[in-house]
Amino acid sequence: MTLPIRRHFLARAVALVAALPACSLAAPPIPPSSLFDIKRFGAKGDGRTLDSPAINAAIAAAATAGGGTVYFPPGRYLSASIRLKSNITLYLEAGAVIEAVEASVARYDLPEPNEAGGNYQDYGHSHWQNSLIWGIGLHNVAIVGGGLIHGKGLISGHDKYTGYYTDKPDQPGEADKAIALRECSNVTLRDFSILHGGHFGILATGCGNVLIDHLTIDTNRDGMDIDGCNNVRVTNCSLNTPWDDAICLKASYGLGRIQHCENITISDCLVSGNFDEGSVIDGTFKRSAPEYRSGRYGRIKMGTESNGDFKNIAITNCIFDECRGLAIESVDGSHIEDLTISNITMRNVVNDPIFIRLGARLRGPNQPPIGTIKRINISNIVVSGAHVNHASTIAGLEGHLIEDIRISNVRIETQGGGDAAWSKVVPPENANGYPEPGMFGKAPAYAFYMRHVKAIEVHHVKVGYVKPEGRPAVVLDDVSDASFHAVNLRRGHGGAALFGLRGVSDFSAKDVRGMPDREIPGRVDALSL
Repeated sequence: MTLPIRRHFLARAVALVAALPACSLAAPPIPPSSLFDIKRFGAKGDGRTLDSPAINAAIAAAATAGGGTVYFPPGRYLSASIRLKSNITLYLEAGAVIEAVEASVARYDLPEPNEAGGNYQDYGHSHWQNSLIWGIGLHNVAIVGGGLIHGKGLISGHDKYTGYYTDKPDQPGEADKAIALRECSNVTLRDFSILHGGHFGILATGCGNVLIDHLTIDTNRDGMDIDGCNNVRVTNCSLNTPWDDAICLKASYGLGRIQHCENITISDCLVSGNFDEGSVIDGTFKRSAPEYRSGRYGRIKMGTESNGDFKNIAITNCIFDECRGLAIESVDGSHIEDLTISNITMRNVVNDPIFIRLGARLRGPNQPPIGTIKRINISNIVVSGAHVNHASTIAGLEGHLIEDIRISNVRIETQGGGDAAWSKVVPPENANGYPEPGMFGKAPAYAFYMRHVKAIEVHHVKVGYVKPEGRPAVVLDDVSDASFHAVNLRRGHGGAALFGLRGVSDFSAKDVRGMPDREIPGRVDALSL
């Protein structure tokens, strides 16, 4: 760089956004020798020239120098694979766009072989090099700044017009992820946006000490998947993902070993599934019309890929807007323990507001045993417009009970309109089914359906409905040690019960509106209250 003013501006900007503690009030200036402007390496940023060779040359030069900041001035940089290296920060200036080209324009890096880990989850989770920006085994890496990553040429494996998902491998030279990181440490992703990110806007697998902050992701499949990572902070992010999950914690077998997902916080985020793609980034927030074929996914989910454990996780101060509800799922042997979920507001949830599932798909090597789910606190939740076919569901397996769940200070308003005949339905066990709300059919209750559960506390909870409702509020099936205290439920029309008990023992209801206090210390096989 030749202009002193520009050099001074860049040093200040990079110092502010470099991977320093968030509480720092000042940072030392960055020496000009550690700034690598990609235009000095031949990048044009004109939207016509393929700039990834120049970008990778700048990264290589910074790495050879021991590390530095690779600077993207305003412009549109057409790119195939960008290869991160340790001790490198990519700084995307406001107005800078990295645009993924079609594979017919330039071939992306081929996916690395993964014989050990590639057989137990879909193709997208099992490879990292076939991405727009990727890094493997790195430390001290960051992508920061007010620019945009546009995955225009990335493939997603999904056709919104047919609803068809495919797990077929990419064609050689194709890419399906905007950012993919494997076994990296000390990672910062901050302030930029991702549009149309392919199968994953961000896939982080086996990474440690990760900060994801102030991102806007407006995309055609998953927003971000945090897979087998530890010490991760996801904060202040807005995600619109009509056709897949917004924020998803996973513990797959993609690394060829069991890798746990631990010490995670997700806070102050918006997740949505029903805005037109791109309208969150441009600020118009356009609601999707039916012909747009939005799947209304959005949501925060934990599980599906669940070979490793999920422990010590907090989710707080988040908004779910016209999307699916919160999902917690162990189906491949994982142990889910010590979760706290609080201060969540959900509007127009299209399936279960709360869905907790312990299943037995058991997809993994050496026939993994069934896992466990226990010690979960869910509090301060407000839901409106919950879908009529669904209730909040907690479902384990016979002989494998979900344990020690507490739900408190919750307000749910459902659409109502459930038929009284649904209350007689006994949902199928579907032990090895794909874990997804709706897997049991229409819910026999409008508020809570709980099966194969031990030690459940529900207190200071209010659930109502808009249209006339014919089902009980709560159905418990094979549940022990259940306590309902200070609960406000509405009876359904036609004399519907508040509680339907099926094989329930040690049941307590106190200060439940519309019924006297009840203590049932023994077992009842069938009782309506």
